[in-house]
Amino acid sequence: MKIMSINTGSSSLKFSLFNMDDESVIASGLFERIGLPDSNTIIKYNGMKLEEKIPMKDHADAVNILLDKLVNLKIVNNLNEIDGIGHRVVHGKDKYNKSVVITDEVVKDLDEFKAFAPLHNGPNIVGIKAFREILPNKLMVGTFDTAFHQTMEPVSYLYSVPLSWYEDYGIRKYGFHGTSHRYINETLSKMLNRNDLKIISCHLGNGGSICAIDSGKSIDTTMGFTPLTGIMMGTRSGDVDPSIIPYVMEKEGKNASEVVDDLNKKSGLLGMSEKSSDMRDIIDGMNNGDEKCTLAFQKYCRCVTNYIAQYYVLLGGADAIVFTAGLGENSMPTRRQICENLSVLGVKLDLEKNKVMGETAKISAKGSKIDVYVIPTNEELMIARDVKKALESGI
Repeated sequence: MKIMSINTGSSSLKFSLFNMDDESVIASGLFERIGLPDSNTIIKYNGMKLEEKIPMKDHADAVNILLDKLVNLKIVNNLNEIDGIGHRVVHGKDKYNKSVVITDEVVKDLDEFKAFAPLHNGPNIVGIKAFREILPNKLMVGTFDTAFHQTMEPVSYLYSVPLSWYEDYGIRKYGFHGTSHRYINETLSKMLNRNDLKIISCHLGNGGSICAIDSGKSIDTTMGFTPLTGIMMGTRSGDVDPSIIPYVMEKEGKNASEVVDDLNKKSGLLGMSEKSSDMRDIIDGMNNGDEKCTLAFQKYCRCVTNYIAQYYVLLGGADAIVFTAGLGENSMPTRRQICENLSVLGVKLDLEKNKVMGETAKISAKGSKIDVYVIPTNEELMIARDVKKALESGI
């Protein structure tokens, strides 16, 4: 069974083609700068990497080129070999609590939800429509970033604002990175042969969120109405006093959207260090005595630590803390500092075992009261698994 996972951005399209018999990757790639000059394609297959500059005026062009390449490069003999396609969708509001087969109604809903994720849902719809036009008879599934968090109780997802804001406008915590957190839960549960784990999943990348999981259910998560809240990130501020916005508007003559843009794109590690949004650059600067980089590193680790501690109390203890995503999987100094901060909870890190990048490993020391793991996330595989499940159910 061959299944393709698709992640469509405003000017990009990422794909992975899986052989679901063994969940191996047949091919993967990125089509970028769609609709812009110097549009580029990258396809990886059979240990090779093919990169070409090909004009693409829109996503339909990109989809056509992708499907032609799959056949011309003999990655598949024909398009009928592709059994189904899964699409990453950022926002399903509170209507979708699981992945669903994409229908006209689903596409209509996604369009209605665009106001909740204007930078993402629009491109997601474009990608879906492009594939539906070219491969109208293929089963397609939408996997929502927000779906996993629909198990949160009102005490977690409601804000302490006028209740009418939720009832009239849908203002509540939705959470994101749900597909990644779901993957971490399923992977660790399978590793330990348990379905009752209390997990604190730390998806740490340029964007980041932490999720408290109890027996496979999201109990709480750090991102909220938008991905701006929660922990400090590469360029996002995380939690700040909302009164900052009108204050900065007055001081700098900006409107609300411009200040929110600053909080999204000029804050976080970049804003504090005034150097970079990349933790590798921050750590290099810190090691070279850069005080701003040192402060940014310490602030980041404290933000993550605080939420882990909060979720430890919320869960009534934890079986495991899991680090995942680009920073979580690869930054040894960051994991070390966070675990040192958590020593009061009995967390003990094995410094030798922590010398791991991009691999699954248990990195806590013997005697640690909470096990600590590194588990590389795989959202594309989760999407493909959702498609396989739909195909096997005969929908």
